Amino acid sequence: MVTKEDVLKALAAVKDPELGRDVVSLHMIDGVEVAGDAVTFTLNLTTPACPLRSRLEEAARAAVGEIPGVGRVEMKTGSSVYATRDYAEAEVLKGVKNIIAVASGKGGVGKSTVAVNLACALAASGARVGILDADVYGPNVPLMMGVRSAPAVRDERIIPPVAHGVKVASLGFFYSEETPVIWRGPLVAGAVRQLLTQVEWGELDYLVCDLPPGTGDASLTLAQTVPLGGILIVTTPQDAALSIAAKALAMFKRLDAPILGVVENMSYFVCPHCGGRTDIFSSGGGRKIAAERGVDYLGEIPLAVAVREQSDEGEPIVASDPDSPEAVVYKELAFKVAGMLSIVAYSKMKR
Repeated sequence: MVTKEDVLKALAAVKDPELGRDVVSLHMIDGVEVAGDAVTFTLNLTTPACPLRSRLEEAARAAVGEIPGVGRVEMKTGSSVYATRDYAEAEVLKGVKNIIAVASGKGGVGKSTVAVNLACALAASGARVGILDADVYGPNVPLMMGVRSAPAVRDERIIPPVAHGVKVASLGFFYSEETPVIWRGPLVAGAVRQLLTQVEWGELDYLVCDLPPGTGDASLTLAQTVPLGGILIVTTPQDAALSIAAKALAMFKRLDAPILGVVENMSYFVCPHCGGRTDIFSSGGGRKIAAERGVDYLGEIPLAVAVREQSDEGEPIVASDPDSPEAVVYKELAFKVAGMLSIVAYSKMKR
């Protein structure tokens, strides 16, 4: 007769390829039940955006199915996101498990577009996600997310609106589009700190923070106020962007913030008529800077008219056309980021 111990022993042979440990010791198995020749259990992934989800599901199902006496396997798949910070005890952003900062050295590299589509891709996978628009000088996340009205305020707490499954907070809610932001450092730092402390985020698996370009007060305030799960550096391939992106990368390294890697945006253009590829801004720069700085290279994002058009309409490409080639690239980036955060979180758990 098959026992629960038989099932757990079989599943102990299934390893998470990223974490290098078996799914039983990682507490990824719940609700094991045996009824005659039928076995039921739940596989809890470390993130719903697990890039190896299908492989793990197949391996777990096969391992149990090979136990002598098992005739039917019923497996459910859930998720329990690992946290890179002690969120339960945190005073700031309590309830937020992972904070992802999207940064760049200079403006015009599509950093906000990357941040918005990354957030939407994580939300589409089933994760609880928020996006914090900390770009105080050019807060365009509300436009890209299609949020047109100011958020509600309850008990002096800002209630973030939800768009495309993502909670949204931005300084852009609180002044008109025609008003130029002329702030010195202390005001910038105070504004970012206010967004961090006065927004009612609730329980989130991931909070994506869209930082302003450069290495100024907003980036420093965020890095010094909350423990960041990881930094994503966005650049374009040409030398002018790369040299400044390197400075941003160096700043975050100096602050001991974990660097998830470099992503090259506007990497190439595919002609919609002939299908030919053109490297408008050169090529290979993002890979080069990642290698030189000893960080991961997370891939290339194409320059596409549809991405720009959908962003202007408040419908990020991941939400409006999830099966398009551009959306698939963003989803793959989200899978990589989620997987890397799981590794960071697990390494902290072992200490």
